[in-house]
Amino acid sequence: MSMLQTMRWFGPNDPVSLMDIRQAGCTGVVTALHQIPVGDLWTTEAIEERKQLVEAGNRTYSPLHWAVVESLPVHEDIKKGRPTRATYIENYKQSIRNLAACGIRTVCYNFMPVLDWSRTNLTYEMPDGSRALRFVWEDFAVFDLCILKRPGAEADYDPEIRTSARQKFSQMTPEAIQTLSNIVLLGLPGSEEAFTLDTFQGLLNEYTTIGDAELRQNLYEFIQQVAPVAQEVGVNLCIHPDDPPYPLLGLPRVVSTEADLAQLMAASDVTANGITFCTGSLGIRSDNDLPGMIQRFGERIHFIHLRTTKREVAEVPGRPGIFHEADHLAGDVDMYAVVKAIVLEQKRREKVGVGETSIPMRPDHGHQMLDDLHKKTYPGYSAIGRLRGLAELRGLEMGIERSLEENK
Repeated sequence: MSMLQTMRWFGPNDPVSLMDIRQAGCTGVVTALHQIPVGDLWTTEAIEERKQLVEAGNRTYSPLHWAVVESLPVHEDIKKGRPTRATYIENYKQSIRNLAACGIRTVCYNFMPVLDWSRTNLTYEMPDGSRALRFVWEDFAVFDLCILKRPGAEADYDPEIRTSARQKFSQMTPEAIQTLSNIVLLGLPGSEEAFTLDTFQGLLNEYTTIGDAELRQNLYEFIQQVAPVAQEVGVNLCIHPDDPPYPLLGLPRVVSTEADLAQLMAASDVTANGITFCTGSLGIRSDNDLPGMIQRFGERIHFIHLRTTKREVAEVPGRPGIFHEADHLAGDVDMYAVVKAIVLEQKRREKVGVGETSIPMRPDHGHQMLDDLHKKTYPGYSAIGRLRGLAELRGLEMGIERSLEENK
């Protein structure tokens, strides 16, 4: 009943190979058709091609299978509620049907406007010399106020942050300014293309009339249309929480708290409307009770990202402070309590005979370390750091399972 161990793979151009993932002890691969433009239909031919690529070595080596789609992206017109969303929603439904026909049963997605996850440093040096992802609110303000110069940005920052950000910007070299800009404007995970400042501001402008209530309504209308289709064909949809779980750049964030998830689950009360339980994203907020959320949302959790962040400076209401990606068993997430709650949920499923008893899990955002320090990898997705995290999590889960059995 152990969690299904997986790693994310960005396709043939990923410097981390399928053989690397296999040797890490994984049996599942988390991947997507990144080459298909967002909103276009995923055909059965394209899905089967990727599936065959994942399984190509199975006759010779330990078998791998395509366990989870991450992500089947949601087109911005759906998030903005535009009339054209109808076409994109129909494409989404058919893509779900095609994935089911090919035997792919778990589909991760997110509803973050414009940006995916956001950081301000991709090479933050840890005490042991490894490199981690980091977010500094002041640095984000530097980008927003002084580089992007977003209209209305002043209102989103406290006076002391505005002052310190401008002072910091005045002392930055052109190279440092460009580096910060490139990091914030980084595109979707797995992509090497970043936004330009002009393009990015144009995308933000399209959300000027879309606030929290409007984005929530657009999300609920989307899930109310696609979840019944997923339920019918046996596919579990699982939304990824916002990262970081706070509004950024004047954009609303509506999947950040337990209350957000509860409202979304109620919007379409079918099992297929589920959650990607990302302990790193949700754990940035100190008011999210992760073990309790696993107990309360248990049957709706279809996919798990295990990682933890460390708050260097505590968040204040409405905004993050400073945090970095910590070692998987360190940081602010009580990983023992989280994994124990997952183990108990899997045992519950086995007892009642409902749901996948081995929930797919992947170690997320590993540190760049050892030989990977000399390689170019996708930020957060180097091989060795994730291997270390997986090994630690695997041992933790085994210890918890063994202790529960002995205590019987």
